Amino acid sequence: MQIINRRNLNQLITDEPVIFIRNINHYFGKGSIRKKVLHNINLDIYPGEIVIMTGPSGSGKTTLLSLIGALRSCQPGSGSLKVIGQELCNAKPNQLIATRRQIGYIFQGHNLLDSLTARQNVELSLELHNHSSGKARQAKARRMLQAVGLGNQINSYPENLSGGQKQRVAIARALVANPKIILADEPTASLDKKSGRDVVELMQNLAQEQGCTILLVTHDNRILDIALRVIYMEDGYLVVD
Repeated sequence: MQIINRRNLNQLITDEPVIFIRNINHYFGKGSIRKKVLHNINLDIYPGEIVIMTGPSGSGKTTLLSLIGALRSCQPGSGSLKVIGQELCNAKPNQLIATRRQIGYIFQGHNLLDSLTARQNVELSLELHNHSSGKARQAKARRMLQAVGLGNQINSYPENLSGGQKQRVAIARALVANPKIILADEPTASLDKKSGRDVVELMQNLAQEQGCTILLVTHDNRILDIALRVIYMEDGYLVVD
């Protein structure tokens, strides 16, 4: 187990890590059925990096991603998990919320609301920030949908979109608020080869334009070449160079 690909990392490490993990452990269950699912995880990810995390199903990838995204709480006795300078272990609820607002999430199942149009789904992300008027949010959502190639589908509902188009809406929703980090969990799992490739290249290009960091979990070996680093996880252990 080793890093599969690592290029030009020294150009990035002059900055502080945007994700800093030291000695993180995690358990599921209690008592006699308590099982350790993460073992002493240590990882640094720097601003602007595109990192892919791969490994077998059940190896702990999604659990780690949810901890980094402040969607799951660190357990007592854990080490340190800092995201965008905020320590998440023992963090208060308002600190977790503030961290989530700086992260864009892309999930395998799109997680679009069927009752909302593509534009309205993207606008939801902007409403969490309350920094602009309704008209400004609508205009920004339109521009982002145009950027992902859905200028003709702005008012379409999810039921009228293909799988690739739904994932493009999810990318637009994740990026519209200019997050510092994008966390993506199996974003190509339900897509064919071409659609999957188009989606990750789109994500890569837009994220680079905005200067944000990407951590992407995948089993899809066809997209490994977009990453600056590929790290491998197995049985709850993360192996890095």
